[in-house]
Amino acid sequence: MLKSIIVGVICGLVFYQAQAQNLYIPRDVQGAFNKGTRSMDGKPGKNYWQNHARYNISITALPPDRNIKGIEQIVYFNNSPDTLKRLNMKLILNIHRPGAARFFGANPDYLTPGIQVDSIFINGTKKPWDNARASRTNQMVGLPKPLAPHDSVKLNITWHFEISKESGREGMIDSTSYYLAYYYPRVSVYDDYNGWDTLEFLDAQEFYNDFNDYTLNVTVPKNYLVWATGTLQNANKVLQPEYAKRLEQSFTSDSTIHIATKDDLAKKNITAQNDVNTWTWTATNISDMAVGVSDHYDWDAASVGVDDKTHRRASMQAAFLDSAADFHHSVQAGRNSLGWLSHNWPGVPYPFPKMTAFQGFADMEYPMMVNDSHQDDIHFAAFVQDHEIAHTWFPFYMGINESRYSFMDEGWATTFELLIGTAEVGKEKAEALYKPFRVEGWINDPSQAEDLPIIVPTSEERGGFGNNAYGKPSLSYFALKDMLGDDLFKKALHTYMDNWHGKHPIPWDYFNSMNSGSGKNLNWFFNNWFFTNYYIDLNLQKVTKVGNGYALAIQNIGGFANPFDVKVTYADGSTENFHQTPAVWEKDQKQITVNIKTVKEVKSAVLDGGIFMDADTTNNKWEAK
Repeated sequence: MLKSIIVGVICGLVFYQAQAQNLYIPRDVQGAFNKGTRSMDGKPGKNYWQNHARYNISITALPPDRNIKGIEQIVYFNNSPDTLKRLNMKLILNIHRPGAARFFGANPDYLTPGIQVDSIFINGTKKPWDNARASRTNQMVGLPKPLAPHDSVKLNITWHFEISKESGREGMIDSTSYYLAYYYPRVSVYDDYNGWDTLEFLDAQEFYNDFNDYTLNVTVPKNYLVWATGTLQNANKVLQPEYAKRLEQSFTSDSTIHIATKDDLAKKNITAQNDVNTWTWTATNISDMAVGVSDHYDWDAASVGVDDKTHRRASMQAAFLDSAADFHHSVQAGRNSLGWLSHNWPGVPYPFPKMTAFQGFADMEYPMMVNDSHQDDIHFAAFVQDHEIAHTWFPFYMGINESRYSFMDEGWATTFELLIGTAEVGKEKAEALYKPFRVEGWINDPSQAEDLPIIVPTSEERGGFGNNAYGKPSLSYFALKDMLGDDLFKKALHTYMDNWHGKHPIPWDYFNSMNSGSGKNLNWFFNNWFFTNYYIDLNLQKVTKVGNGYALAIQNIGGFANPFDVKVTYADGSTENFHQTPAVWEKDQKQITVNIKTVKEVKSAVLDGGIFMDADTTNNKWEAK
């Protein structure tokens, strides 16, 4: 019996690997499979590698002075089989330069001179640098000596920049509150399928980073508080004893502890009373570091259990204006997010020690931080925070290339926002928000750009970018969940996450992992949802009386393999619902017959997709004559 099971499993894997070839695979991705860095069972290949770096960063911010100064040492490790003659540096803040390529216009308050590198040394050798020429968000830097496989190179860089008055994903929140993100020169990703990531940042699509180790020192004036990615190493040095004690107490408290209140801030005695204080943070195996600074933001904190096996707790903190009523609920809303997402969907314990919600304007995620705008509606504020915290798993636990495949992170965060929202406010209210916010803008827009295949690289999109990143992929995940059932779907999802956490998955790794994890060939489904220009539009053509009930002829005009309900009203006034999973479309994605077994007379029938909203509902109903 055991032998036959093993043989069956092996044969099954061979079958799924062969079937995986049915999906279109770009030539660069096929090259990765050929080289053995990725495998058709969804796992990293035996030759998989990724590069890594250690960053030691020190920055000084002296609000209201807008000039930020930085110095860093980067030790970059080449784990690839390739000899690198140059490094590609990411200079994201150059998006603020006048004349920078960007998707949108820029107001005067957005514009700055960008990153200004004062000096760069490579292995002790000073390199020439022209800030006028290094004006883009990518800058290739030649190495004095080629970097051999399994060797490292040391960079020492000093730089400065002017923080923008207009705050988006980063910038001034007000004259003495700053949010710093993407503020340091970094080595871009060099990967196994595309080489150097040289996509320009256009202020729309997002990011792609290696997993690195960081030490971050942030120097600010006294009475300024600092929040950042990572673990604060010197709380007792930068905080007065009472406030350091409150912070420490919050690490084991379910209840919100007010570390610094409006009244506390007015006393101007929360921090050590040196002219400046340097706050030190560390984080390992993480993709970025973000920082918030203010001299008048409240500071709340508590914690929540996220891992039942280890009894590990995660800190939930918030930094905000005292007048922002929604942020006074942020810590408890965040505790709910961290706990629910850890235990339910995705059902993987929150992987980091802390999360901080910082009041800004971006509604944007960063490792261990979210920069969220104030909302008058407390429930909507929780909805936004849920979404941004859900990004922890995609792209920060999984090293997603957001620049190229945004559906791999935004689609999942959108899915989790509905799942946790359903638990928080109920199915009806959660879907009443999801449908207009995530689906209507796409399904009611017939323009060609909205029906581009999801697999189209995000970097090549403009018009349909939002719906291809958020709503459409989220619907695909819900459709697959509906078809597989919760248990098998979660098993497959965890197979994918176990395969690729801390690494750089691409869509084909997701497809292959879900095939292996579910034990099913799902390529027909993935081809339908990701590689076609389909949409949702079902047509209930006719209902015919047959021997044991009724046969419903249904045409799939739009093409997507979506689930739907057949809602039947009988002649006696009673109703019945017949759910159809996407599996009904596996054999024929354009035309099916749904058989309804009943002894009653059917008066009318309606097709209802729920969140799978139909582009034309006028052909979804049949009534007996």
